[in-house]
Amino acid sequence: MNPPSLTDKFRFPLFRRKVKLSIIVNFHNMRREAERTLYSLTPEYQKGVSEKDYEVVVIDNNSTQPLDPEKVKKFGCNFHYLYFKSETPSPCKAINEAAAAARGKFIMCCIDGARILSPGILKKTLDMISIYKEPFIYTIGMHLGDKLQTISVSEGYNQLVEDELINNIDWKKDGYSLFSISCLAGSAKDGYFSQLNETNCFTISKKRYLQLGGYNEAFTSPGGGLCNLDIFNRLNTCTGLTSIMLLGEASFHQFHGGIITNTPRTESPWKKMAEEYARIYHKKYELEYVKPIYYGEITEESKKFHRFEIDS
Repeated sequence: MNPPSLTDKFRFPLFRRKVKLSIIVNFHNMRREAERTLYSLTPEYQKGVSEKDYEVVVIDNNSTQPLDPEKVKKFGCNFHYLYFKSETPSPCKAINEAAAAARGKFIMCCIDGARILSPGILKKTLDMISIYKEPFIYTIGMHLGDKLQTISVSEGYNQLVEDELINNIDWKKDGYSLFSISCLAGSAKDGYFSQLNETNCFTISKKRYLQLGGYNEAFTSPGGGLCNLDIFNRLNTCTGLTSIMLLGEASFHQFHGGIITNTPRTESPWKKMAEEYARIYHKKYELEYVKPIYYGEITEESKKFHRFEIDS
């Protein structure tokens, strides 16, 4: 029997209660990575939250090796599994449809399901949505390993090496220990106070997400090309949104053979992705950055990644 699909008119049960936050996580052939990512979204791992505060919408986008829906359910009754079959290898349409079907007043988007979240992201996000009417909340990305995975992949870094690295720390008990085995992603190469060009974990109101059209479905290339950089630009410059950076938190990228993160720099698909962006917008991609409000604390684990002081 095929797993439920939005394209087959699957919708969440009408009796499901409303929640404050819907977390949408997109996977593509990530059975190994999903186990850790989904655990990092449970109330057993996340600090100061309960399952009544949020739901997790697990998208299996065009996977040839889908996740087991029963295993997804075991993470909690607030976890919901969707298999999505689309005409392109891009995740944009899947995320947009999941957002439209989600029950939360706010939605958190995680376009890359290979990322483990740190333990304070949900509580700090819920704090901010209780204070600001129209927040755009995000944090930085990290790569597991001591080098960017676009570099380490050429030096023998792979899933087996990463498994051993992760198994040497008790991350399920203390998720902040992931900082000790990670480095800054290219999007945040100068730390929390630098100019990011994307985030892999952001939150805005569902209403505003739908008004803005969500991810631009004109991005049809594998992984969505520059769709994540594009939506970061659009949200940063959107009138009425308050940009908020969560300090001391991060999303940690697991090695999974990703289109960009796990491709050697000499084989980077950037040129093709930039060409797709130019076809869509009739201009070259350029970062449109707006300095955010900073919320959180500089923890012992994350302090070495806070490289710049806040302007006085």
